[in-house]
Amino acid sequence: MPKQLTWSDADDIGILLSETHPELDPLAVRFTDLHKYVTALPDFKDDPSKSNEAKLEAIQMAWHAEVLDRTQG
Repeated sequence: MPKQLTWSDADDIGILLSETHPELDPLAVRFTDLHKYVTALPDFKDDPSKSNEAKLEAIQMAWHAEVLDRTQG
Protein backbone atom coordinates (compact mmCIF):
# COMPACT_ATOMS: atom_id res chain seq x y z
CA MET A 1 0.00 0.00 0.00
CA PRO A 2 1.43 3.41 -0.96
CA LYS A 3 2.31 5.86 1.77
CA GLN A 4 -0.39 8.38 2.57
CA LEU A 5 1.25 11.77 2.20
CA THR A 6 0.79 14.76 4.48
CA TRP A 7 2.04 18.35 4.35
CA SER A 8 5.09 17.22 6.35
CA ASP A 9 6.30 14.87 3.58
CA ALA A 10 8.00 17.61 1.55
CA ASP A 11 10.71 15.38 0.04
CA ASP A 12 8.30 12.67 -1.09
CA ILE A 13 5.89 15.25 -2.48
CA GLY A 14 8.74 17.01 -4.29
CA ILE A 15 9.69 13.76 -6.03
CA LEU A 16 6.11 13.10 -7.07
CA LEU A 17 5.63 16.64 -8.36
CA SER A 18 8.79 16.39 -10.45
CA GLU A 19 7.41 13.21 -12.01
CA THR A 20 3.88 14.57 -12.42
CA HIS A 21 4.83 18.00 -13.78
CA PRO A 22 8.24 17.59 -15.48
CA GLU A 23 7.58 20.60 -17.72
CA LEU A 24 7.30 23.07 -14.84
CA ASP A 25 9.99 25.13 -13.13
CA PRO A 26 9.18 24.70 -9.43
CA LEU A 27 10.54 28.14 -8.60
CA ALA A 28 8.08 29.75 -11.04
CA VAL A 29 5.01 28.04 -9.56
CA ARG A 30 2.76 30.22 -7.40
CA PHE A 31 1.85 28.83 -4.00
CA THR A 32 -1.85 28.78 -4.95
CA ASP A 33 -1.02 26.51 -7.89
CA LEU A 34 1.42 24.46 -5.81
CA HIS A 35 -1.35 23.85 -3.27
CA LYS A 36 -3.59 22.54 -6.08
CA TYR A 37 -0.85 20.27 -7.44
CA VAL A 38 -0.15 18.80 -4.00
CA THR A 39 -3.78 18.18 -3.06
CA ALA A 40 -4.37 16.57 -6.47
CA LEU A 41 -1.72 13.89 -5.87
CA PRO A 42 -3.46 10.51 -5.50
CA ASP A 43 -1.59 9.59 -2.30
CA PHE A 44 -2.06 12.97 -0.60
CA LYS A 45 -4.47 12.47 2.29
CA ASP A 46 -3.94 15.47 4.58
CA ASP A 47 -6.40 18.27 5.26
CA PRO A 48 -5.97 20.87 2.48
CA SER A 49 -6.53 23.68 4.98
CA LYS A 50 -3.50 22.63 7.07
CA SER A 51 -0.99 24.02 4.58
CA ASN A 52 0.93 27.20 5.26
CA GLU A 53 3.65 29.22 3.58
CA ALA A 54 6.48 27.36 5.32
CA LYS A 55 5.15 23.93 4.30
CA LEU A 56 4.57 25.03 0.71
CA GLU A 57 8.05 26.55 0.55
CA ALA A 58 9.58 23.31 1.85
CA ILE A 59 7.72 21.35 -0.83
CA GLN A 60 8.77 23.83 -3.51
CA MET A 61 12.43 23.55 -2.47
CA ALA A 62 12.25 19.74 -2.37
CA TRP A 63 10.71 19.77 -5.86
CA HIS A 64 13.43 22.13 -7.08
CA ALA A 65 16.16 19.91 -5.59
CA GLU A 66 14.66 16.89 -7.32
CA VAL A 67 14.62 18.71 -10.67
CA LEU A 68 18.28 19.68 -10.18
CA ASP A 69 19.18 16.06 -9.33
CA ARG A 70 17.46 14.82 -12.48
CA THR A 71 18.88 17.45 -14.83
CA GLN A 72 22.38 17.87 -13.40
CA GLY A 73 22.95 14.60 -11.58
